[in-house]
Amino acid sequence: MATFKVEGGHQLKGEITPQGAKNEVLQILCAVLLTPEKIKIENIPNIIDVNKLISILGDLGVKVNQLSEHAYEFQADEVNIDYLSSAAFKEDGKKLRGSIMLVGPMLARFGKGYIPKPGGDKIGRRRLDTHFEGFINLGAKFRYNKEEHFYGVEAKRLQGTDMLLDEASVTGTANIVMAAVLAKGTTTIYNAACEPYLQQLCNMLNRMGAKITGVGSNLLTIEGVERLGGTDHRVLPDMIEIGSWIGMAAMTRSELTIKNVSWENLGQIPRVFRKLGIKLEQKGDDIYIPKQDSYEIESYIDGSMLTVSDAPWPGFTPDLLSIVLVVSTQAKGTVLVHQKMFESRLFFVDKLIDMGAKVILCDPHRATVVGMNHKHSLKATTMTSPDIRAGISLLIAALSAKGTSIIHNVEQIDRGYQNIVERLQAVGAKIERIND
Repeated sequence: MATFKVEGGHQLKGEITPQGAKNEVLQILCAVLLTPEKIKIENIPNIIDVNKLISILGDLGVKVNQLSEHAYEFQADEVNIDYLSSAAFKEDGKKLRGSIMLVGPMLARFGKGYIPKPGGDKIGRRRLDTHFEGFINLGAKFRYNKEEHFYGVEAKRLQGTDMLLDEASVTGTANIVMAAVLAKGTTTIYNAACEPYLQQLCNMLNRMGAKITGVGSNLLTIEGVERLGGTDHRVLPDMIEIGSWIGMAAMTRSELTIKNVSWENLGQIPRVFRKLGIKLEQKGDDIYIPKQDSYEIESYIDGSMLTVSDAPWPGFTPDLLSIVLVVSTQAKGTVLVHQKMFESRLFFVDKLIDMGAKVILCDPHRATVVGMNHKHSLKATTMTSPDIRAGISLLIAALSAKGTSIIHNVEQIDRGYQNIVERLQAVGAKIERIND
């Protein structure tokens, strides 16, 4: 177990480049199972969750060739399907929520897909119904071992169909799309997720020979094909990391440039931070954030309090609500943060309250934040990171706080942010990792 020691209260300055998108690459890595041909993927982040999935692919028999720190070549021409039933997979698969997306490609190409109940962040219920109902609609038979919490689907050949997803799940949509591309006939998916990362997956599959239309909308039409070929793919920059650095700049009153952000794929992110009063400028494909001693939260036209809530794309991503909440603690004004999707994601606010933040947790989904306008600094404390997004939010709070904070369980942060200590040190942060 490792710990971060953070000396807060220092202004940062310089440039920081976002890593490849974790939420995209987990989908893309699973898609390599759909073809026996080589697939090259660039801009893969060096983080725990991604490395775990690459390890699982290797154990499945996929040939993994690391070309550079962030580029790999994969070839799934000798897949060991029996590994899916092994005790090793039952142990490894449950440690990573992204492993659920192995099921769709395996089912489509090999007629069977198994998965232990996956782990991941402890942020509330994260149902798998959307995934398996989609597979069942495509003709798969479902089974579940309650004793081992082990799921399975099997089918000789999937059959295209029309379906309406019960929720616009990103991973659920990705899984069903990967299953449907090799099904017989045509599949239509209504209420499909349409995030840029899912668009990336669909565009990659089309380059491999799939026939997917409606990409970028909530209605996808997939005409099944007999086989898919190889391709090259580059992962987008991580929009959650970009939002994290915007929040960090505001909280520490720092001047930062975030490089190569892919502005056209940021959606509502710049707009929401601007509503919090944060100045940010587009310079080419970079975001420039000037030093601000104060930022004021906007009100609605009638003067009522601003609400920031999450919604399916093109709405605001739920992964950044924790950042919004922390940033608001030092804004001028008041905001209601409404986390609609996960009922445990706001529970980290007790740590912020310990640091002196004025936050009222209204219920598991809503928190009211009264900003202190930097007139009263947060105070340093000792805390534990409960999940990836709350972890980075607490780290940002610590960077702005007066004194030295200790953050335990930082492996949670490592799951989503690569080389974070070195990258923050490069822009002037006083942070060090202490390994127990």
